[in-house]
Amino acid sequence: MVKHFRFERRGKRRIHRTPGVEHVRACLPWLHAELDAVGPQLLVALGATAAKSVLGSSFRLTRHRGELLETSAVPGLPLLATIHPSAVLRAPDEDRDDVFDSLVADLELAGRTAARAGNGNDTEASDG
Repeated sequence: MVKHFRFERRGKRRIHRTPGVEHVRACLPWLHAELDAVGPQLLVALGATAAKSVLGSSFRLTRHRGELLETSAVPGLPLLATIHPSAVLRAPDEDRDDVFDSLVADLELAGRTAARAGNGNDTEASDG
């Protein structure tokens, strides 16, 4: 699922703006319809905006990145919040490899979790 983004023009560039609460609420019926149609084993939120849209505005990605969570917005579906892939590109050169490795680790956890859930096993993931 991809969010439609708001932006403001600055010269030839489009600067992304965070969606307002009204935009998130307006899009929730489409999110639920897509989830019903796809029937995923796990929801992965890429970035704080995506995570806050289902976990609420008090969610902090810096505190809960890489954790398996539950949300009342999508009951019964585990959620993993991680950084948006563009964060790797924006990271300082000296940190980029570490930021990339943390994203990959989160996505590997998502893969293991979804595979276990697809096999009818518990959705709690281990490190191995």
